Amino acid sequence: MNISSNASRRLGLGLLGVLLIAALAYVVMRSGPLAPTRVTVTQARVGSLSPSLFGIGTVEARRAYLIGPTAAGRVGKVLVDVGDTVRAGQLLAEMDPVDLDERAAALDASAARAASVVAAAQAQRRDALARSELAAITARRYVELGEQKFMSAGAVEAKQQEQASAAAAVAAADANVAAARQDSQRLAAERAGLRQQRDNVRLLAPADGVVISRDAEAGSTVVAGQAVLRVIEPASLWIRVRLDQGRSAGLVAGLPASIVLRSNPSARLTGKVARVEATSDSITEERVALVSLDTLPRGLSTGELAEVTLALPDTPAAVLVPNPALQRQADRVGVWRVDGGKPRFAAVRIGQASLEGQVQVLEGLQAGDEVVVYSERAITAGSRIKVVDQLAGSAP
Repeated sequence: MNISSNASRRLGLGLLGVLLIAALAYVVMRSGPLAPTRVTVTQARVGSLSPSLFGIGTVEARRAYLIGPTAAGRVGKVLVDVGDTVRAGQLLAEMDPVDLDERAAALDASAARAASVVAAAQAQRRDALARSELAAITARRYVELGEQKFMSAGAVEAKQQEQASAAAAVAAADANVAAARQDSQRLAAERAGLRQQRDNVRLLAPADGVVISRDAEAGSTVVAGQAVLRVIEPASLWIRVRLDQGRSAGLVAGLPASIVLRSNPSARLTGKVARVEATSDSITEERVALVSLDTLPRGLSTGELAEVTLALPDTPAAVLVPNPALQRQADRVGVWRVDGGKPRFAAVRIGQASLEGQVQVLEGLQAGDEVVVYSERAITAGSRIKVVDQLAGSAP
């Protein structure tokens, strides 16, 4: 009886041990390190994309003016302030003219004196002409009398010499008149140049606009070309957008744009690409596009940030997979294709991508192939996997 009881006890303990080992093995194979990797899969499908480009931009003015003097000087007065609306030709500021007014008065006096010199030279010329005409008449009379032997040859020659001297005096008077006129012209040119300098100290608005910066005050000394005021044309505001070079294929002028300003995120504005800069940023690997708005909102200010989405033309039909399905193995890009319940890496050549997360697969995958989208841990070729509907923390 004792032998039978001991045997039954050992048999029960053995069966319990087998059950525990089986349960442990089940747990290890199902939820331990040897358990299959849970993955979500999707089928590659054929379709077309509506690709878009997204970038952050800054509101800038297409036409901005730095208004300052053409020569070094001291600011005399500034007549406008930041935010003021100005009209073309309006006086905005004035530099200290120093001695320009006095020099202009001196040149005016010199010009008046030059006019008097011209009048005097013309009067001398008229006198010389009168003397020359009289000398010519006298010389002709003496020649006629000399031919009739009433005058000696010496007297005739003396009168002819007086005629030549009178002609020379006329030529000298002509030269004096020309010199006086040239001097008057020189003074007039100097006066015009000085007037231009005087006008340059008056800083005028080149176009209708708004003052956005007042960089110098009365009494400040500025150098040539330094801005005293900055003016922009509000109607010329546009957005400078920076876009990833790697996704900028198809970026051309004229693309429609959807714009959201940071100051009003609930309103979506429309516009288009006005220009694509020919130079890209090699440091940030970005291209620059300038986007104009169809309608300028009230209160738009320079320097404001904006989110810009550019719509590219629809692509031809191609195999599409979700962007998370793409993996990189060494220098190859591919997907984990499920083949016979086992993952196998398939290298692919990709095309464009949409902002919704779909990517074109140009080579390496067929429509209907099952590919892994998410996995709870990294997988390798031949890994045991278990397909589930969704992983914790992954997108549905």
